[in-house]
Amino acid sequence: MAICRWAGCPDAFITFTYNPQWLEIKRALLLGQQPQDQLDLVTRMFKIKLKELINDIHKKNILGRTIAGVYVVEFQKRGLPHAHILIFFTEDCKPHTVEDVHHMISAELPNLGTISWPTR
Repeated sequence: MAICRWAGCPDAFITFTYNPQWLEIKRALLLGQQPQDQLDLVTRMFKIKLKELINDIHKKNILGRTIAGVYVVEFQKRGLPHAHILIFFTEDCKPHTVEDVHHMISAELPNLGTISWPTR
């Protein structure tokens, strides 16, 4: 609440989720292991990638110049981490139009040919 009092309402909300398909994780697992079997490795890799994302947002200004940001890391049911990030932009970089928002958002859809659907 104190940061909102100082910086105003947040301008962006980002969810950063651990990806069990990260090559760094897959290479480090022993035969037959799942990522949730090596939570120390998972959390270290997640922290490295989260720090890189925060650096891209605040130092490289990939979404625009920022004045503040705050994040919290949570662990999902199987112990895998994800982060919720609030970003506060400078006044000249705040999104004001639909086009501004569309410029910031991207989605990556998987190739349907590589998805294995569960059978009933």
